[in-house]
Amino acid sequence: MDKYKNSLINSASKLDAITDSCGEITKLATTITEDNSKEATIALLKKISEVIDNKHYTTEIKRVAQYVNTNLIEYYGYSTLQNLCKKDTESEEDKRTLPELLNELNALVGLENVKNKVSDLIAYQKVQKLRRENNLNSKKNTLHLAFTGNPGTGKTTVARIVGYIYKQIGLLSKGHFTEVSRTDLIAGYQGQTALKVKKVIEKAKGGVLFIDEAYSITENDHSDSYGRECLTELTKALEDYREDLVVIVAGYTEPMKKFFESNPGLKSRFNTFIEFPDYAAEELEQILVSICKNNDYALDEKLLCKIRKHLSKCVSDKDDNFSNGRLSRNLYDNLVMNHARRVAKIENPTKEDLSLIKEEDFCIVETETIDDKSKESEREGK
Repeated sequence: MDKYKNSLINSASKLDAITDSCGEITKLATTITEDNSKEATIALLKKISEVIDNKHYTTEIKRVAQYVNTNLIEYYGYSTLQNLCKKDTESEEDKRTLPELLNELNALVGLENVKNKVSDLIAYQKVQKLRRENNLNSKKNTLHLAFTGNPGTGKTTVARIVGYIYKQIGLLSKGHFTEVSRTDLIAGYQGQTALKVKKVIEKAKGGVLFIDEAYSITENDHSDSYGRECLTELTKALEDYREDLVVIVAGYTEPMKKFFESNPGLKSRFNTFIEFPDYAAEELEQILVSICKNNDYALDEKLLCKIRKHLSKCVSDKDDNFSNGRLSRNLYDNLVMNHARRVAKIENPTKEDLSLIKEEDFCIVETETIDDKSKESEREGK
């Protein structure tokens, strides 16, 4: 999506400059990419027509105007297709039953404390709903949650499941999942951020609004006023729509503490704080084995022994960039690729050849992983 946004804004900026439009065309394009504004779209189309129809402009200028028009069409085309795909995905996921969702939650590797807290939360909300239906006193606690922990610890996965479970027990009308980041909430012009937040809230109502790395809203000093505007609107929405909206904010533990300190009324809107721990080596192995099983692959015993040592070393040597569950996913991707390189050379491979990943498929993985880490360190100047 960023590709189409950037293309539209860049071509609009160029047209702006060569027609001396004093930033008006760029502002229209920015408003379109941030708010999908119908008024801004019509205004930009009029500007494009004015340039093309103006006999005083050169062929080159008119060509740039036509290029802006093409970028505008491409942006809306991609945006429309993306929204259609999202709706199809949501309707499919929404069909899962409560037992299926609970099984999915309990099937997650590790995270025992997280699963226990979520289970308690679901039981509490379910009973409170039943008490209200029977005219018994019921405390209307907020449904909003804060997930803290390192990347790759399952925060997004658990957030999705919680949303659909809340739908199944009648706490949310839709249970759909909307994930946003700073760029989805904060606009480029003063006063537009509130409108942008309202639009996101409107879209998320009835389901879960998941804000990953929520502290990024306030960590940029240069746009502090925009961050404050966003938090003010978000804090208001947390209270106004708490009957049919769950907001889950997530991110690293320490930055999240500062995030809650940035707005006095913010922390009081969240009732439940759940810490997601890093995975142990045994859990990372379970995740890898599970991914393999789900994709009809098996790991031989010698390979498993090597993998255990490798994962134990990764855990003992971990730093701030430790990727948790993503480490298992990346290891799986590398193993499958190396397995494919080996098996492609076998004439008439058997079913076992096609499914069994061997010790020799790991040697290359280990080397590539170290090389990749070195390259990454060089890029970061470490």
